[in-house]
Amino acid sequence: MTTPSVPGGRRPGPEPDAIMSERRQLVNLAYRLLGSLAEAEDAVQETYTRWYAMSRQEQDAIESPAAWLTTVASRVCLNVLGSARARRETYVGEWLPEPLPEPSEWISGRTGGGAVDPADRVTLDESVNLAFLVVLDAMTPAERVAFILHDVFRYPFADISGIVGRTPAACRQLASSARRRVRAARPSAAPAAERAGIVRDFKRAWEAADIAALIGLLDPDAMAIGDGGGLATTFLDPIEGREQVARAWAGIARRRPGDMTFLERTVNGQPGVVAEQDGVIVTVFAFDVVDQQIKHIWVIRNPEKLRSWTAG
Repeated sequence: MTTPSVPGGRRPGPEPDAIMSERRQLVNLAYRLLGSLAEAEDAVQETYTRWYAMSRQEQDAIESPAAWLTTVASRVCLNVLGSARARRETYVGEWLPEPLPEPSEWISGRTGGGAVDPADRVTLDESVNLAFLVVLDAMTPAERVAFILHDVFRYPFADISGIVGRTPAACRQLASSARRRVRAARPSAAPAAERAGIVRDFKRAWEAADIAALIGLLDPDAMAIGDGGGLATTFLDPIEGREQVARAWAGIARRRPGDMTFLERTVNGQPGVVAEQDGVIVTVFAFDVVDQQIKHIWVIRNPEKLRSWTAG
């Protein structure tokens, strides 16, 4: 099998070091496609398993190993996305993407503690903020793959065609449809300093259980969505309306255990808050700030999605 080289990328030979050097790129791609670091790592592992299952002669015949790895990883992710909808029918409550901390705060629970290999870290940019990933999750698998490969990773439609099994023209339409979804759901983002200030003010009002102040910081149509996955207590149905959200958050502040603290942290490259209890992060709160007000709050409590935040 031969594949064209990845635009803008180098062309490594089939030596082990060169092949493994693509791991970070593949993890970045798979996380954006799947919204789950655990599933992304599994997809990348499957990709390497397929590479090393080939003979050396078969590997040498591949013109661009980097493009081959990207193609296979994308196909693996496409298959995972195809089965994800059925799996989520049995998921307890709402499903949210797996949140990621700043690299400097990244802790590995996958290896029993200790620092994560830098090659495994996901580059935190606008294409991995929670608001963006939530929009991606509403797309069809083919839309998501075509959009991420083309708009984020600059893959040509001719190559995407072979991955999703559509014509290049059809892939262009898929990406265009996905792009419209993103633009409709994601208005222009507020400056980073402004977002951080609003989240900070919200945290202070929250800790004070100041319902009036909370209402003033929330969009009239604000919505809060929790994800406990049946493994941690949270609200199963979304909370809609700023007064309802404000009262719910004031209640959280009043009921929190004495050893729980709320801390400002970066979540997927955006200002966020975490709840820490006995030195362990038990909840991650991500925020969507639109027109100087908080439009969405995503609450991730499923411990399986907090492994990058906790040790052990």
